[in-house]
Amino acid sequence: MHIRLAAAAAIALVLATPVAAQQSSYKAGPYWQVARIKTEPGQFQNYMDFLTKTWADNQAYAKSQGWILDYHILDNINARDGEPDILLVTRFADYPSPAEAERRTQMIQKRMNQDDHSAEAASGDRAKMRRQMGSVLYQELLKR
Repeated sequence: MHIRLAAAAAIALVLATPVAAQQSSYKAGPYWQVARIKTEPGQFQNYMDFLTKTWADNQAYAKSQGWILDYHILDNINARDGEPDILLVTRFADYPSPAEAERRTQMIQKRMNQDDHSAEAASGDRAKMRRQMGSVLYQELLKR
């Protein structure tokens, strides 16, 4: 009886092995971070000036450094009540370490002639143009 059970267990293991060895049909790809922005009344053009000059310039710099893969400014054409007007999309391969993130921040701040205090003050000044509604993070799933 024990021999039959052992033989049945061995056969079940052999038959199950190909299923366990199969790879998933997808693999994890890049991340897509989407910042949700609601412009204040009468400030859409002013905020777009900031985005197309300063924000896009910094994103282009980050892309040239290999920190991000791509970036986009999207207009929510048919925004419903409570939805953002603008979506800022940044696509990147992986998260930097805390030390690398700090190094990048210092490089951007030096490039913009800012420090932590002036960068925060500039963000606060933009509050008259927009309200940050949060962000979402997606990960692309790629076919193997």
